[in-house]
Amino acid sequence: MARAFNLEISESVEYLSKSLTKARTSAEKERLLLLWWIKTGQVTQHQQLSQRLGRDGSTVTRWLQKYRQGGLEKLLEDGIFVRNILI
Repeated sequence: MARAFNLEISESVEYLSKSLTKARTSAEKERLLLLWWIKTGQVTQHQQLSQRLGRDGSTVTRWLQKYRQGGLEKLLEDGIFVRNILI
């Protein structure tokens, strides 16, 4: 049985859409898409995210955990993207 999400995305759909257009790397875009798909209800299960992203479930779990711990900034902290995208 697939795991359902228990995650509240605090950013608006509009904010995530804008951020996607400003994404500079594929890594940034992947992580923003993850949130956008959850926020818009296009994905309701962990396994669906893994399949859409072409990533192992453990990677998706790690990204979701980062978001839970520190929000968008923590999720995107691996690069300078945070300074450019957070409005």
